Amino acid sequence: MTKFNVSAAIAIVALTGAVLGGSAFAQTGTAVKESGKAVAEKAKEGKETVQAAATSEPNKSVHKAKAKAHKVKASKHDAKAKAAGEQIGK
Repeated sequence: MTKFNVSAAIAIVALTGAVLGGSAFAQTGTAVKESGKAVAEKAKEGKETVQAAATSEPNKSVHKAKAKAHKVKASKHDAKAKAAGEQIGK
């Protein structure tokens, strides 16, 4: 009977660890994914800023507007990544 209780306890601990670990992994995955999206948007923002500097006025305004839009998107992804990062281990 004791051998059964010990193996049952080990199984419960293992399952609990797997469930908690899966949750932390999911949050980590979300944080990494959102961080990657933020970096991509920041790169696009930089590209548009450079293009705005290299072109004349009609296109310059368009590139500046696109850069601003990418900056806003990057900010949103940063916020999501931070929120997901704070949930890791809770």
